[in-house]
Amino acid sequence: MSKPYRPEAKAKAVRRRNRFAAVTAVLGVMFVSFSYYFYQVFFTPNVETKGRPTYVLIRKGQSYKAVMDSIDATNVIVDRLSFRFVAKLMKYNKLVKPGRYELKDGYTNRQLITDLRAGRQSPLKLTFQNIRLRDELARKLSTAIDTRPGQFDSLLSSPAYTKSLGFDTTNIMTMFIPNTYELYWNSSADNLMQRMKKEYEKFWTPARDAKRKALNLSRAEVSTLASIVEAEQQQHADERPRVAGVYLNRIRRGMKLQADPTVVYANNDFTIKRVLNVHLQKDSPYNTYKYAGLPPGPINLPSIASIDAVLNPEQHQYLYFCAKEDFSGYHAFARNEQEHLVNARRYQAALSRAGIMK
Repeated sequence: MSKPYRPEAKAKAVRRRNRFAAVTAVLGVMFVSFSYYFYQVFFTPNVETKGRPTYVLIRKGQSYKAVMDSIDATNVIVDRLSFRFVAKLMKYNKLVKPGRYELKDGYTNRQLITDLRAGRQSPLKLTFQNIRLRDELARKLSTAIDTRPGQFDSLLSSPAYTKSLGFDTTNIMTMFIPNTYELYWNSSADNLMQRMKKEYEKFWTPARDAKRKALNLSRAEVSTLASIVEAEQQQHADERPRVAGVYLNRIRRGMKLQADPTVVYANNDFTIKRVLNVHLQKDSPYNTYKYAGLPPGPINLPSIASIDAVLNPEQHQYLYFCAKEDFSGYHAFARNEQEHLVNARRYQAALSRAGIMK
């Protein structure tokens, strides 16, 4: 016997299919929407620097919230909410690492968080130039890395610490070879000092050591003399080997160096343009008019070119030199005092005509 036709059962079946289709459609839309959002927050560029190099500095022990606030403060994160969402999903709050990180233009949330989690820092470049005094060097080093104020002052002025590196407090500056170095912002002060010692040893190749031994000079003495050569000839590096030759000739003959830059340094007045008799009276081991030999340490951080000028001096018989009266930056050289006095009078007259009296 056939079953009776029941239209209500068929209607229910249709409704069930429709509900299933509707639920499936809604779930499908939700899945697509979630997938799209997931893709957007993870893989769409979210850093916009507008060509401006941007970094975030994270100190040791800094909280996750403080890090997020620091990143927000850079104003380069386009969608901050999505960035924080991804940071939480990737558990960055449990993996904060100190350092200096670049927020690169076009970075996605995932790329940036991956760098931060991995401690993939952006190294900074440290360049030494135009440094005369130890406290200037200490300030330069302190601004390069995350260290407490005064730490480098303490290290550079510590007899015990400088001795551990093979120097003393008067010649420790010779350990710093002017160049550009890559290092990490969260390096410790001692690590930076050890790095500079390593670079110093690398600089002093067997060839350079052989040359300075032939001159009967220590490494520190070479750098100290190079600092004087550099101060004498700042404009024209091609003349430095000749200037170095003059001072080496005077050292061999037991003559005082009588280098004006050492007098300026001894007086601690770098505005001096014309060295006068009053300046020459300064009682200081750096005053090479009063004391024979090299000063106890450098009067600046000499460039590699100046160090090599001392190691490769021009061979000649000159014992004197004086700036040329044309203010070209070059010097007139002399073999004896009589010739030198003629050159000196010309230069002094030129200074007076220019109104340079001190």
